[in-house]
Amino acid sequence: MAKRLGLFHDLVPKASRIAVLVNPANQPIAEAMLRDMPEAARAIGLQIQVLKASLEIEAAFATLVRDRADAFFVAGDGFFNSRRVQFATLAARDRIPTSCFGREMVEAGLLMSYGPDTLDSWRQTGVYTGRILKGAKPAELPVVRSTKFEFVINLQTARALGIEVPNSIQLLADEVIE
Repeated sequence: MAKRLGLFHDLVPKASRIAVLVNPANQPIAEAMLRDMPEAARAIGLQIQVLKASLEIEAAFATLVRDRADAFFVAGDGFFNSRRVQFATLAARDRIPTSCFGREMVEAGLLMSYGPDTLDSWRQTGVYTGRILKGAKPAELPVVRSTKFEFVINLQTARALGIEVPNSIQLLADEVIE
């Protein structure tokens, strides 16, 4: 999360007030964000405002616009990912740079993502499934965390927001969507 926030700050350096959206129905992710985000933001001089919403995505956008947040940081959440078109539409309407967790949201029109490589995660799931089908006991398999992460930027969105993406940041990205 700190890495994603740092990349977002590099991409949108003028943003100092960041609204952070968590889904209270996804308690483990929400707790991790609420625990780790304040310190990560403070370390790079950012102010954060935490918004909690599940179905109330439009209300969250209304709050961040009313409170004049400079940017929007969306927690990783399967429900939020399923609403990626809604997020992209609202972010474009309100002209708010948005950082998200997965490439699918950037492909839908959000500005940037940094998170585990989805294809690599699915590959690892297949490996585990194969081991179980060959007789391994699930309880005896080690917990594996993602080791492959990807940084994706949507240049069309950046242009629409008037954000100039420096070449140095484009070179850091695993993919730049034109």
